[in-house]
Amino acid sequence: MTEDKLPTRKENFSEWYNQLVVKSELADYAPVRGCMVVRPYGWTLWENMTGGLDRRFKETGHTNAAFPMLIPLSFFEKEKEHVEGFSPQLAVVTHGGGEKLEEPLVVRPTSETIIGYMYARWIKSYRDLPVLINQWGSVLRWEIRTKLFIRTAEFYWQEGHTAHSTEQEAREETLRMLDVYADFAINDAAIPVIKGEKSETEKFAGAVQSTSIEAMMQDTRALQSGTSHFFGQNFAKAFEIQYLDPSNTLQYCWTTSWGLSSRMVGAVIMTHGDDQGLILPPKIAPLQVVIVPIYKNDTEKSSVLESTNSVFKDLKDSGIRVKLDDREEVTPGFKYNYWELRGVPVRIEIGPKDVEQQSVTVARRDVPGKSGKSSFTKAEVAAKMHPFLLEIQDALLARATAFRDEHIHEPASYDDLKNIVQDGWAFAYWCGSTTCETKVKEETKATTRCIPLEGQPKVAGKCVVCGNKAEKKVYFARAY
Repeated sequence: MTEDKLPTRKENFSEWYNQLVVKSELADYAPVRGCMVVRPYGWTLWENMTGGLDRRFKETGHTNAAFPMLIPLSFFEKEKEHVEGFSPQLAVVTHGGGEKLEEPLVVRPTSETIIGYMYARWIKSYRDLPVLINQWGSVLRWEIRTKLFIRTAEFYWQEGHTAHSTEQEAREETLRMLDVYADFAINDAAIPVIKGEKSETEKFAGAVQSTSIEAMMQDTRALQSGTSHFFGQNFAKAFEIQYLDPSNTLQYCWTTSWGLSSRMVGAVIMTHGDDQGLILPPKIAPLQVVIVPIYKNDTEKSSVLESTNSVFKDLKDSGIRVKLDDREEVTPGFKYNYWELRGVPVRIEIGPKDVEQQSVTVARRDVPGKSGKSSFTKAEVAAKMHPFLLEIQDALLARATAFRDEHIHEPASYDDLKNIVQDGWAFAYWCGSTTCETKVKEETKATTRCIPLEGQPKVAGKCVVCGNKAEKKVYFARAY
């Protein structure tokens, strides 16, 4: 009984990813084109992510609600840019109960329209503001090219929608939630993201301003990992979201929306995984520790299992997500490969010698071979495990940060940029013109990822494409 070997990342990064998602039992292909089935191991990983996000949302004053997944088609026609942006991806229901519907219904691709309709009913006075609501659920976008977790027709996410009395408050909310996403990505997922503003071409349909967190995968491609949008009064005017201010004057609200999806699971895989399988950050891993007993006969089995059960209880009681793999039909070596593939951060091995010495052998998933092994006394393993897991968490972030920084370069010329984006990101002055942006995309397949909110130069420079004056720098990269 063996696990089929994965292709290496160097041989075929895309196929390495595709096979790893399935073989590690995170997800599988659904019978509906472009859809996926998220398996229990993958769903637990997503649950751990949603838990970290949901806690942060509530700490910033947001509450959860649920809105319908079926939205009248006419709603999408109220905001011109919005309907134009989403119309190619809409799935439309025309019949129900065996009869043709009076009005077609769209399976939600996003919820701005239905939520805007409801906010118009709920908001009457400045005393009703701000409205800070988040929704967990799934959406459907009819994607042409799909990839498990990264881009599927149906995917899971949260979408926050807020309404405010002033522009300043709404803009502050937009950046506050971008900070929340960055905090989660860096501190929970160990992914060093860059916060920035999207270009006019890349922004969300209907938004005044779109911001995002951008992450670099191990193939150096960029992955947009979360977005936060300032809508101004576009949706408020389309859906008549108005309130009476303190002077009894009717005003339009200022609204925002922000979302992070299950593509973050894909980001974790492509940021941290190796040729043996997943490497999961301890804070979000479904299992943080797996214990493997090692014995040859019944005499050894009795003492080893007694020790492993004791260590299992100590770890579980201390709040560690731990599993004792006491399967008898497979070898310890098979178990090592099995859990390595699934990315469990720590493996504890307990054999007769360990029992005799009242110790355990501890192996780190992120450091292969003997260099990743150490020994803890049995008595101290529970106390030491929490700081040990934090050490692994920090090491994963440091490694991903070093990789990202090694693959970001500042081009000296446009030809230099064209070479850089084949295997990295180019950080360069850009004049802001769509013409220059389109030229880069057509000639290199790289797009503007974001204009970073931090680290901008204090002096103007020359656009890397056309040579005209440019006030800001932008990241150019090929992306998922």
